[in-house]
Amino acid sequence: QVQLVESGGGLVQAGGSLRLSCAASGRTFSRYDMGWFRQAPGKERVFVAGINWTGGSTSYADSVKGRFTISRDNGKNTVYLQMNSLKREDTAVYYCAAVLGRDILPRWIDEFDYWGQGTQVTVSS
Repeated sequence: QVQLVESGGGLVQAGGSLRLSCAASGRTFSRYDMGWFRQAPGKERVFVAGINWTGGSTSYADSVKGRFTISRDNGKNTVYLQMNSLKREDTAVYYCAAVLGRDILPRWIDEFDYWGQGTQVTVSS
């Protein structure tokens, strides 16, 4: 069982930066692939970024490539999402997700077993 708690959301102006954190419980965090998803009002939850259990492989949605960076610190049981050059369309609730490590980095909602409660990111113009 893994429990995930996101933090770091808030209000930021367009062009600014935020770093989200997701703290995981349990002693087996290093065995889990991790992902960040987001859900804007009235829209479906979508994949943003993923990182495999070793940290050696990452994946990004086209909409955030070059602006967002996912990373992890297995010693701190934490995964991060550094968000730069934020745009109004990045406004959403951001969720952290986890699944035991797989051969192929997961990108779909139903591939993940554990979810955090979400953290709100609001980008103003």
